[in-house]
Amino acid sequence: MKTVFEQSTRSELIDRVNSLTENSNRLWGKMNVYQMIKHCTIWFEWVLGKDKPVYKVDFLGKLFGRMALKSNTKDDKPIGKNMPAGKFTIKEKEGDLKQQQMVLIKCIEEFENYDNPGFVHDFFGRMTREQIGVFSYKHADHHLRQFGV
Repeated sequence: MKTVFEQSTRSELIDRVNSLTENSNRLWGKMNVYQMIKHCTIWFEWVLGKDKPVYKVDFLGKLFGRMALKSNTKDDKPIGKNMPAGKFTIKEKEGDLKQQQMVLIKCIEEFENYDNPGFVHDFFGRMTREQIGVFSYKHADHHLRQFGV
């Protein structure tokens, strides 16, 4: 399975991020290309532990999270369309896309030296390093496919 901990996978994601332009249109969902790039950036910063986030599992996650995590990390099946953005909804509709792409690419590159053993997903709960790598790839892939790249 692909994981953000592999250099080849990070390079693929970076190439796909770089291929987006202001004219990239979504194939599903509500976010525009800027909102999607910013959403992915904030999500990766959260996983990386930037700004020392407080990790807490939501109530529904305590009930269903482990089962959902296993389902989402057991194979190469991509995440389905129209999944909710959760707490990482981006309200601002426009900004400097190129700058935001550079920030996202920097986050992707930081997975080469990933070191956040305290990460706890708000729905899945505590994850192994392998699960973090696989799901982080799937999350980015989901949104890049959303824009046809």
